[in-house]
Amino acid sequence: MRPGATFPDYELPDQNGVRRRLSKLQGQDPIALMLARGGYCPKEDLQHQWLASMQSEIQVGYCRLITISTDTQLQSLEWRTRLGAHWPFLSDPDRQLQRELDIQEYTDPKHDPMIPHTVLLEPGLKVYKVYNGYWYFGRPTTEELRQDFRSITRAHRPDWDITAPALRRQWESGDRTSFYPYKS
Repeated sequence: MRPGATFPDYELPDQNGVRRRLSKLQGQDPIALMLARGGYCPKEDLQHQWLASMQSEIQVGYCRLITISTDTQLQSLEWRTRLGAHWPFLSDPDRQLQRELDIQEYTDPKHDPMIPHTVLLEPGLKVYKVYNGYWYFGRPTTEELRQDFRSITRAHRPDWDITAPALRRQWESGDRTSFYPYKS
């Protein structure tokens, strides 16, 4: 997990047991991917509370949130429900990510969680930035998350500056390829 690398396109069950592939969940939008210890951890719970409070803002900004934890499907469903969250909570109780990404939190053998990370992904699952959240203040603040989403969006939305004369001419000619949702 380093900027510029492609994050693996994992397929895991969500809180309802439906297998979901990261690339399908992403579509063409930026993602904040939380690799979490699980709902038992007060640090995770606090981070996810403020994420839940800004989920409407993230949604209208055409960005996405995804949480992956070592919790079981039922634990993920309960945690998501308790938070009032509307984004996917994927379960990895077999710890596939923990092994493959080498992020076992060896200081907690009782729970055997992943070292928490918040990974910002550009379209195509390209890693933009990685925050190591072992300590709570290693996680992004709401403002850092906004700034990261702004930078990713600016780089990947050809219609970011709608005032550009070339975009206006393109629109007036009927060419919509540079305008969201970017279909031909």
